[in-house]
Amino acid sequence: MIKSAYLAADDYTEPLAEELARAGVRIDGWHGSLALSPDPPIDAAWSLDTWLDPVELPAPSIGQAASALRAIQRNWSLTPLEHHRRAALIEARLPPVKARALIFPEAAPTSHLGAWTLVAPDRILASPRKTSPFVNGLCRFEEDRLGPPSRAYLKLWEACTRLGAWPVPGDRCIDLGASPGGWTWAIASLGADVLAVDKAPLDPAVAAMPGVTTLRQSAFAMTPEPCDWLFSDIIAYPDRLYALVQSWIDAKAARRIVCTLKFQGAVNHEAADQFRALANARLWHLSHNKNELTFVWQAPAV
Repeated sequence: MIKSAYLAADDYTEPLAEELARAGVRIDGWHGSLALSPDPPIDAAWSLDTWLDPVELPAPSIGQAASALRAIQRNWSLTPLEHHRRAALIEARLPPVKARALIFPEAAPTSHLGAWTLVAPDRILASPRKTSPFVNGLCRFEEDRLGPPSRAYLKLWEACTRLGAWPVPGDRCIDLGASPGGWTWAIASLGADVLAVDKAPLDPAVAAMPGVTTLRQSAFAMTPEPCDWLFSDIIAYPDRLYALVQSWIDAKAARRIVCTLKFQGAVNHEAADQFRALANARLWHLSHNKNELTFVWQAPAV
């Protein structure tokens, strides 16, 4: 009996499999990039979307398959992994789900959404509940192709959307390792003040934005100071980044921290576990991440 399923991003089934194995989660098999487990669901960082209540449904015909899904609930999203033509015909019999791109800052969808896939031509695996409010865990935005110097800002947008919070006017933000300025651009565009810290210069257009101040020094040489948000998309070894994050947490300097934990080659699961073990921390493989995880931390409420 399948009790949970974990959807990996393209090319990232291996880190997910390793993470689940380390947590003692058994995998009975893979359906494309969907790991099927007889064990209850866990919080898996490398899962774009975790299916919490999977059930198997007979699908002897297109109409019967659609009726079985509609009998459970209205809103379903297809995960098209195999049997694509038949799955598309079933999908056409279901109420449409509008998976439009978000205009940031905009809250994530709150409407209930399940997920399903055809594991065989006559058998559906469906989960009325899943962890992501997005279709197949993919968070899409209306992109700005003119202002930011790179597309890295999409990671910040997605992290804040999943967190349900983002910088607002009056917030003081620090962006460590800011150059060329994609994250600084995203923060300043929200009307918050941002100190961009990097030995390398910012893109001139970003540096000239209202609310942006620059500090030309290493992010690792900065003494923690009070801020509402600490951001970092810096390229650094995980142990060095962990020491940096821990120093800011120990100093009680930041109310929220959002940073990217980057891996060179094989994923360092031990390092990821260190970050995950911090109180009030979350670790996500965002749909805009590559060989990296996004770490999000919030100071405990006083």
